[in-house]
Amino acid sequence: MLKRRAVIDIPEFYVGSVLAVTASDPYAPGKQNRFVGICIGRTYTGLRATFTLRNIVDKQGVEIMYDMYNPTILSIEVLRLEKRLDEHLYYLRDAPPEYSTFPLDMEPEFIIEGEPVRLNPIKIKLNPPPWFAKWEQRDLKGIEPLGELHWKSRRTLRTKIQPMQVLDKYDLMKQYRRSIPEEDQQEIWEDVDKHKTNFPARKQIWKRALQKAKPKSSS
Repeated sequence: MLKRRAVIDIPEFYVGSVLAVTASDPYAPGKQNRFVGICIGRTYTGLRATFTLRNIVDKQGVEIMYDMYNPTILSIEVLRLEKRLDEHLYYLRDAPPEYSTFPLDMEPEFIIEGEPVRLNPIKIKLNPPPWFAKWEQRDLKGIEPLGELHWKSRRTLRTKIQPMQVLDKYDLMKQYRRSIPEEDQQEIWEDVDKHKTNFPARKQIWKRALQKAKPKSSS
């Protein structure tokens, strides 16, 4: 993990941020593929960490899940840094396409250093059912009130939060599996900071080595 961070800069981003990921692709023109999308979910930690980007391309919803430390990823660029009200945005699959549409040539927004990350309080209106999941049974803050949808869902709307969801905040093992404890993180991030300070100098050394190794054109 630390060796990978020494090669590529992994920026700070959250669910709701808009990213551009460039990855090597042997079948793409130029052997590279760049995808722009909104981060709708982040799962696991450490070497198993993943994140999923979503965008509307040619009127079709496209989602790509990346492994954070995948060696084929060449760069991760944050185009818009912000948070949302929920820990995932999978319900965008059942929302109008304008909530998931971003230009592929989108320019990064200016960020003032030191300012807190902006929280986007937008509430999304879902399309009529059927849906990808039973969103009416989940405690979601980023969607508009669903109201009386149809006769089958009236009973479930009265019990919106299921018992297991109420108990999630007391499930210590589930919380532990989702993240690394703070005391375990301190030593890791100390090593990460060392690599970050040395990364620009190493990059210059690599560039010089590549320039020296570049074959000279025969006249």
